[in-house]
This record gives sequence, C-alpha cells and structure tokens, in this order.
Amino acid sequence: MSPATRLRDLPPTLGMTLVEGGAEFAVYAGHADSVEVCLYDADDLDGSSERRLPLTERTHGIWFGFLPGVGPGQRYALRADGPWRPAEGLRYNPAKLLLDPYARAIEGDVAWTPEVFAHRVDERLKGDDLVRSPTDSAGSVPRCVVVDGGFDWGGDAPPHTPLAETVIYEAHVRSLTMQHPEVPEHLRGTYAGLCHPSVIAHLKALGVTAVELLPVQAFTSEPEVVQRGLTNHWGYNTLGFFAHHARYASTTDPQGALEEFKGMVRLLHAEGIEVLLDVVYNHTAEQSGRVGASLSWRGLDNRAYYRLDERGQDIDVTGCGNTLDLRHAMVCKMVLDSLRYWVNECHVDGFRFDLAVALGRGQNDDYDPNHPFLVALRTDPVLSRVKLIAEPWDVGIHGWRTGQFPPPFAEWNDRFRDSVRTFWLDDLKAQAAGHHQGHGVRELATRMAGSQDLFGSRDRGPVASVNFVAAHDGFTTSDLTRYNSKHNGPNGEGNRDGSDNNRSWNHGVEGPDTGLADPEVEEVRRRSVRNLLGSTLLATGVPMLNAGDEFGRSQSGNNNPYCQDNPTSWFSWGLEPWQQDLLATTRFLTRLRADHPVLRQRTFFTGREVHEDGSTDLAWFDIEGEPMENGRWEDPSTRTLQMLLNGAWVGHASVLVVLHGSSDPGKVTLPAVPGLTAYQLLWDSTDERPGPPGDPTPPGPVEVGPTCIRVYRATDAT
Repeated sequence: MSPATRLRDLPPTLGMTLVEGGAEFAVYAGHADSVEVCLYDADDLDGSSERRLPLTERTHGIWFGFLPGVGPGQRYALRADGPWRPAEGLRYNPAKLLLDPYARAIEGDVAWTPEVFAHRVDERLKGDDLVRSPTDSAGSVPRCVVVDGGFDWGGDAPPHTPLAETVIYEAHVRSLTMQHPEVPEHLRGTYAGLCHPSVIAHLKALGVTAVELLPVQAFTSEPEVVQRGLTNHWGYNTLGFFAHHARYASTTDPQGALEEFKGMVRLLHAEGIEVLLDVVYNHTAEQSGRVGASLSWRGLDNRAYYRLDERGQDIDVTGCGNTLDLRHAMVCKMVLDSLRYWVNECHVDGFRFDLAVALGRGQNDDYDPNHPFLVALRTDPVLSRVKLIAEPWDVGIHGWRTGQFPPPFAEWNDRFRDSVRTFWLDDLKAQAAGHHQGHGVRELATRMAGSQDLFGSRDRGPVASVNFVAAHDGFTTSDLTRYNSKHNGPNGEGNRDGSDNNRSWNHGVEGPDTGLADPEVEEVRRRSVRNLLGSTLLATGVPMLNAGDEFGRSQSGNNNPYCQDNPTSWFSWGLEPWQQDLLATTRFLTRLRADHPVLRQRTFFTGREVHEDGSTDLAWFDIEGEPMENGRWEDPSTRTLQMLLNGAWVGHASVLVVLHGSSDPGKVTLPAVPGLTAYQLLWDSTDERPGPPGDPTPPGPVEVGPTCIRVYRATDAT
C-alpha cells in the first residue's frame, strides 16, 4: 500500500512531499471530477514527454496519491476535469496545463497565446468566454519543479530587531544592483547581488535594519503589458505563492536558485539586517475570471479560490481583475501555509501585505478586523512572532482603512506621507501661485508625534505607524521636488496610469534641468528633499526609506514604472557631489535617530508632567517660543512649529526639532523650559552636508533659513 492511501480520511500535506521511493502529492480541487499529475523531462518545452498519473484518492475536495520514482529535479504540472458551467463559476478544462499552487519552484514563463485560456479566444486574446477551448496549453505554460528543501543554515539567527529600532529600506532585487559597479556583472540584479559585500556595506552605513523586498514570489507579466513590448517589473502579478522568482537568481538551476535566495537571507542576517517580503495574496496572475487565463487556481477550482458574484463573474477589489477569496477555508489555509513556508524554510523576518484590506473582507464584502485570516495570523505560533505590515487599503468600496488593523500589525501610514508632502511642498506650491497660506500645523504635529489618532486604540503604540514620504508606487523623493505632474508616457497607457494626487512641487521648473534662468532652483529642491527625509527619520514611529532616495534617485517623473525594467528603474551608482552630500545627510539622520532614544518611543506621548518642575514628555511651541494655543494650531499662516521631546525623565537627552515651513528666513525663539539651560545645534537642513555640532546657545532668538528643519540637543542644569 502506498503512503498516500494508508489513511483515506486524512490526505497528505498539500503539494509535493518527498518520501521513500517517490513523493506524496495532494491538491485542492473541490468541484473537479478528476485530477492528473503530468510529469515531464527536464528539457521538454512542448509537452512531448508528458506522462499522466491520475490521482485516485479524494477527501474533502483534496485529491492525492503516491507518485513512484519522483524526486528532486522532476518537472511536473496538473490537469483537472470537471463541469464547464461559467455562470456558476465552474471552468474546468483538461486541455489546460495547471501549476501546483504549492510548487516550491517554477521554471519558465507564460507565453501569452490563445492556448492558455480555458475559453476560446483569437490571436488578440479576445473571444467567447462561454465556449470551452479544445487546444492544449502545455507548450505555453511553465513547469513546476520538485526541489530539496534542505539547506545548511549554519548558525543563522534572525536579528529580531524591535520595531522601535527598525529602519526599513524598501528595495527591488533587480533594480538595486543592475548598474552597481562593484557587483560582478553576472550577479547584478540577483539575490546574490543584493547580499554582495558592497551592497551590505551601503545598507549598514545607511543605518538600515531591514530590507523590504518588492515581490520575490514567482510572477509573470500581464498579457496587455507584453503586447506593449514591456514586462511587469515590480512583480505584483503572482504565479506561485511558494516559489521564488527564478529570474532573480544568478543560476538557471531551480535547486540552486532556491539555495541562492536562502543564502541571501543568511548573509543579511549575519550583518544584523532583517528580510521582509512584499507579498501579494489579494489577486493572482490569472486576471479577470471570465476573460482571464487558466494557469493554476482557476482551472483547479475557480469557485473556491476567487470571489465571484451570482453570475460567476469576479468581484474585483484589487483593480487587477480578480480577488482571492480568503473566506474559503482552503484558500485561507494556502496563504497561511505559504507564509509559514517563507518563515520556517526560508527564514524571512516578516511581510508587507499588498492591498491588505482585500484579505480582511468578510461575508458581506466589508472589511472586518476580526476576519478569520487576520485572527489566524495573530494567533499562529510562527506568524504572530514576525513583523506584519499592512498596506491598509484596496480599491473596493470603503477600501481606505488606515489605523484599523488589529495588533500586532503595523501599517503604511499614508496620512503621514500626505501631511509631510503637503507641508513642505504642496502648501508652498500654492503660496507661490498666490492661492493660500497653508493648512496649519496640527496635522503635521499629529504625524510627527506618532499618529495617535490612528493607532492609539488597542495599545498599539506609535510603532504601528510605518512613516514614509515615498515608496515604489509614486514619485521618488527627489522627483517630488522636480515634477508637478506625472510623466508616464513610456508605460504605454497614455499617461492615464499612476496617481494624480502627488502633492509635489517642481519649484517653478518642470523636470531636472533648470538651465541658467534660475541657478538656485536645484539648491532649493535639494533642501526640500532633506526636509522630507528629515521629517521621516525624526518622526515617532517606524521610518521607511524608498531605496535610492538616500542619494536622490530619479525616475524622470514616472510615478508608476511598474513596467520599466530599464535605467528608469535601475539605480545609477555613479554619484555626483550633491548626491554624495545627500547620502551623508541620510546616514547622519539615521545615526541621530539611533543615538537619541527619545526619537524612538514605543509608547505615545501624553503631554503629562514628568518632573516636579512642570516639564512634560512632549511640548509644542510656536515661532516665538510660546506654547502652542488652539488658535495657532488651525491658523493657516502658522508655518513654524517647535517640538520638544523630553528625554530627561527616562534618562536620555532631550531633543528640540524646529520645523520652519516658510519660504522666507526667519527668527525663531528657542523655548525657555524649566530645567533646560541650553540648546546645541546638531543638524540644519539648509546645510548641504552635516557639519559638527554647534556651540551651546541659551534659550532665545536664533536666525533660521527658509524652509528648513533644525535639530537641537537640549541640555539641563546638571
């Protein structure tokens, strides 16, 4: 009796499990009439070597069986037969080769031909979604590959960096090193390239504690992108939730590629750097169900894996054509199994969940913070112990949910992004055009203090707020200061893609070249960049840097380069003097943050008295050094704010952050506070490069430059 048939009421683990003499295999296909495993020779591209092995055992919708002789290196895929009733969401077609949802490696890519569609289409991939296609797709789809999960991890130990001490660096594996002169050419754009000593040295000097990698799970390009002669560069189009993206490996061997990924994690861990994965469990590469391809889940059980309406059509809250249905137990299990695989087998340290609201939509399609999936994450003994970061929105109704995820989730804080951009850029742009004076400073102060209005409930603390001003999706920080509007023409979508709400300001000249008309424009732009980065790294919460912003990387005004696998997205490491200055500034700011615990609070400030002299843990002052009053908070003419973070009560230095948002120089009165005798200037954003600390100065008036941040260390009488 084969191992798979010993207990018919208990199927084996889903996917391919190597055992003595072969492998046990199991897959969920709840409405199928039959499922076959198709085995292929390693060099078979057209399917001519196909051998079909039917799965004869079935329990609770899971088909399983023993596959004799199957071992590492075996190429395989699936075929499933069953009812063809599109109006009921059932789209079985045995002519279509399907990927194993649990495959640990995927070799090859999708060829976007009519054959990969379960319904009949023409060469333009248009047709009748009600008519089943008879053509075989074996020559147009990738193969799953059996790999050995063993790996010598040595003494690998996850850094477990506390969130309060975390600095996240959001990066793309390929873009980061494709043009890095110190990375050997054959390693550029790969997992091995990302952990090259020169890259690690850059990350450590920058003060990065965690790299957050854009999708590295196997993905493919959308057919419409391929038809435009482009590719999906970002990877938000998943083809396999358990498989690494093979193209990011320096080797073509699937086993070696998996080991290269694990080796990258091991080397980063050895340097104290965590690895976070940006994961896309909200939709898949099969796109819209009624007109999309049949590559895996749709052919196995369309009605189970996807959210469908009463007509069998996809409910799309992702903007990508389909939505995985995590209300279904087997789909929820697949995602949880995938997450545990990346933690247990690949040692990653956490996840950023793309369009996370889609994962928490319940039976009535509304977001539910107590959705079974979210509860499972919070209670799972493995997953509840790693970093969980939500992108707290999707494109469905009531999709913006910032601040509404349960602990221990942290969240991308779009309110921080928007308020900081507004203060340093959008308000000044409006003023330059003679429109208004500003929005006041209450919103900015709330964000700088940790966004308690969003994350104050359920004891989440300011570490629930991931603070950022730029990310992969949108302008780079430098481009925020160079462009008033997006320039996405190369994407081939008529400049209709990408956000129009950028809150950017070109400082009077669109684009990078100012010519000789106004030689001060670039200087002012660079100061604006320093203000944006300074706000991010000085604010309470968890800072996230968009990779390359530390040296002013530009994407030529493209705020959605998802399909630009070229120098638009690739980093140029030949830094000009101003870029070297900016890099020095960013490094200084991360060190400043690390050196001053008062900038890294785990709990919210309350304004409570912390000393008998009446001083409070956090105090706000206006330009004249007087405590902020209600009228000043809302006054649109208020453009200067002083934030005093009292560290003395917890045994640390106090810090004064002066935010001067006026385009004119000014006189700011440093506040006279009981117990504080002097202020020592540590950083002034008007300086191109950080200088040595200034001499202590007593409370009182000081001259400041236009639109700048100043950071002072406050000293007490002792």
